[in-house]
Amino acid sequence: MTDTDRAKPGDAAPPGTTGTGENLCRRCQGSGRIEAGACPDCAGTGKVTEPIGGA
Repeated sequence: MTDTDRAKPGDAAPPGTTGTGENLCRRCQGSGRIEAGACPDCAGTGKVTEPIGGA
């Protein structure tokens, strides 16, 4: 399992869950950074897992 496969605090569902996909983190707007550190919602990846298509 890679770091991008692990659930992050900002994920609405665990990665790989049916009906979900990656989206840009709303807190850091996809940069992965908040001020001088890693974004706590996306763990510095800039991406979170969210439901898609009304899932």
